[in-house]
Amino acid sequence: MNPNAIAQSLQSFALTGNKGLAWLIDPDDVRDLIAFQELLISLTEAPIDFILVGGSLVQQRNLDQVIRSIKSVLSDIPVLIFPGNAIQFSELADGILFLSLISGRNPDLLIGQHVTVAPLLAKTTLEVLPTGYMLIDGGNHSSVQYISQTLPLPADKPELMLATALAGKYLGLQYFYMEAGSGAHQPVPASLIKSFKKHIQAPLLVGGGLRDLTAVKTAYQAGADVVVIGNAAASNPGLLHEIGDFLTTIRISSN
Repeated sequence: MNPNAIAQSLQSFALTGNKGLAWLIDPDDVRDLIAFQELLISLTEAPIDFILVGGSLVQQRNLDQVIRSIKSVLSDIPVLIFPGNAIQFSELADGILFLSLISGRNPDLLIGQHVTVAPLLAKTTLEVLPTGYMLIDGGNHSSVQYISQTLPLPADKPELMLATALAGKYLGLQYFYMEAGSGAHQPVPASLIKSFKKHIQAPLLVGGGLRDLTAVKTAYQAGADVVVIGNAAASNPGLLHEIGDFLTTIRISSN
């Protein structure tokens, strides 16, 4: 695999205006490996560009097992670690979103956990993607907010989000992940996505609270380069196929 393949793919989405789809899997939700394999098989035709694995807590210590299962069925899709802390690490993945929680003020998630895992990453071939992680208020107290012990950015203050994103850019972060948290009542507002893309030329992933195709379309139309589907896919795997059909349609029309 090209050592910069994931970065090039993300940059391509941002530069061309094409849209990407990522599926976020929380290992704690994988309690039956046979059922999980069946779910993976049902999604072999879905045009998923990336699979993210991780979560806020992750108690089961089954990260390697989950990644092996994914690669046994969906071997052509890059698997990225979406870490909530330093112990969420596996050499079996293709890359890692090296997340810095720039929306919060918890030093452990700005740099602390990163120092712990950096020597391990240096010994692997994982593609490391320095990513500014911005938690947006989704109308409820999310798991991310509780675990990270940080306040989310207000959903109605795009200027505060933009100042935060610009700070991340000037610190050298190359990718940005904006989310409202798992199970958010409201997704990231279109106004925040538009403000980001107007001022910052960097790949933007958006997730949290995207439960249906309408919400996904809104995020894409506002400027999201990659939409991330988590809980909604677990309860309705068909949503990934719906999004895939939509993406196929707009890619054909753009050609």
